[in-house]
Amino acid sequence: MKLDILAFASHPDDVELGCAGTLIAHIAAGKKVGIVDLTHGELGTRGTAEIRLQEAADAANVMGVEVRDNLGFADGFFQNDRQHQLQVIQKIRQYRPEIVIANAIHDRHPDHGRGAALLSESCFKAGLKMISTTDEEGEAQEAWRPKVVYHFIQDRFITPDIVVDVTPYWEKKMESIRAYKSQFHNPNDDSPNTYISSPEFLGFVEARAKELGHTIGVTYGEGFTKERYIGVRNLFDLI
Repeated sequence: MKLDILAFASHPDDVELGCAGTLIAHIAAGKKVGIVDLTHGELGTRGTAEIRLQEAADAANVMGVEVRDNLGFADGFFQNDRQHQLQVIQKIRQYRPEIVIANAIHDRHPDHGRGAALLSESCFKAGLKMISTTDEEGEAQEAWRPKVVYHFIQDRFITPDIVVDVTPYWEKKMESIRAYKSQFHNPNDDSPNTYISSPEFLGFVEARAKELGHTIGVTYGEGFTKERYIGVRNLFDLI
């Protein structure tokens, strides 16, 4: 299956919080979109790896993505090394995306910046034919390099290079976030409180989206940073 956009994230729910509106918007426009989570988020205070896997599947159904995979890396301990890069390269070559979206380049959680670096380097190396990988059937994979890599913005504010209008898809984005019932505020859940389970956290998510939306004259926006200059054929594409 060839995808137009493939989003990678260190933990289940990273994509929903960071770029679900953008993914949903592109799906609505007819693009094929997939997600690969690097870990099961098993070190999280609330929920379990099994619960979060089911929640990720529920969120994927809300967004309408073509596929959602999980590489099963060790939450909190995966590294940007050869072993992990080769597994990411396999996924890039399997789905052959034109665009890869990845974690914030630095953030409150160290897994986010580490995941961003892992994806950036793996996307480049996926295009080197001298690096050999095989698919699930043991067949050799062809080299493939995505055209661009963008990084969404997470907890710590980073000045974006691009802001996407996600206003028409805001409610569906929030529905995908709420699929993670174990992670976010639930007055009927007596699990230990965490930074993201507070009643105020989803309000912060909305406030950030309103702030970014305001910068481009819309209600809600999602911001991204780039790794190279953005090229256009028509200046009106930037309006």
